[in-house]
Amino acid sequence: SVYLDLELPSDLQKLREAELYLENHSDKLVIIDEIQRKPELFPLIRSLVDRWSRNGSFLVLGSASPELIRQSSESLAGRILYLELSPFLTTEVGADAETIRQLWLRGGYPRSYLAESDEASMQWRVSFGRTYLERDIPQLGIRVPSSTLDRFWTMIAHVHGQLWNASTIAQSLSVSPPTSRHYLDILEETFIVRQLKPYHANLRKRLVKSPKVYFRDSGLLHMLHGIGTIEDLFGHPAVGASWEGMVIEQLISGCPDPNGRFFFYRTAAGAEIDLLYQASSANPPVAIEIKLSPAPSLTRGFWEGMKDLQCKRGYVVYSGAERYPMAKNVTALPVASLQEVFS
Repeated sequence: SVYLDLELPSDLQKLREAELYLENHSDKLVIIDEIQRKPELFPLIRSLVDRWSRNGSFLVLGSASPELIRQSSESLAGRILYLELSPFLTTEVGADAETIRQLWLRGGYPRSYLAESDEASMQWRVSFGRTYLERDIPQLGIRVPSSTLDRFWTMIAHVHGQLWNASTIAQSLSVSPPTSRHYLDILEETFIVRQLKPYHANLRKRLVKSPKVYFRDSGLLHMLHGIGTIEDLFGHPAVGASWEGMVIEQLISGCPDPNGRFFFYRTAAGAEIDLLYQASSANPPVAIEIKLSPAPSLTRGFWEGMKDLQCKRGYVVYSGAERYPMAKNVTALPVASLQEVFS
């Protein structure tokens, strides 16, 4: 393979005559990092892919800005496969108790997770946040002052795991609800937050229609809360919501089924399930409840949700280490065994 980092002037210089350079490496995998620095390469890549008639000629890496996705999809339609790279999963770093705690506290960004100490990890995340707001967002063509987004994502950290309320956030920022929604879309499109949609079925129920909002990386959430150690985390009011968000992201990002869909379920009558996994619309969803307690128990709302949706299987993901049955078709599951949900 040949690797080009377009943030290096020397590698950019190699592509001044891009066609000649790439033709000389037609027998190799060409890896182009930070492609957003030179989006005009896409039409050339399309022509070379067609000429070489070989899959896997290029591996293109970079920040997935909306404009970049549009350009690549237009230039390389039918010739490109998108892969979303999540922060570390337990299937990659291990699932023993100490590893899970470190992954939960520090998050899954490699330099944060692999830092020499919790303090060094926190310093990296603070620096990452500053760079994201002051450099990355403007480079993606998004014209929002960094100070405004800083206030906004701090607010989102305080409603992590809760229903999205555009009016409340907008009032706090002194902007309109559509503007606050635009800010949320920015964080979602740049993979900082996830909007978990509510499950809608043909039920005669009053269903909640607003999404839930989660930070995708627990380390960034803890950075915004000023949580630097595991002791700080367990003493913080957001500990339960943080654990829930971490488990949800591990499940969604680690799902082996590209067609799998995820929702939450809540009705005005009190039925509630933290997460639903549905392999296809023909199958009933799998109910997943998330508990930080080492001795979890289930509420009436969970059983009502299972009944409403006719779920055949249910799981309670908890902080313990043992898998055991809690009721007929409902199993307590440690984080180390999350992949069982998809079996």
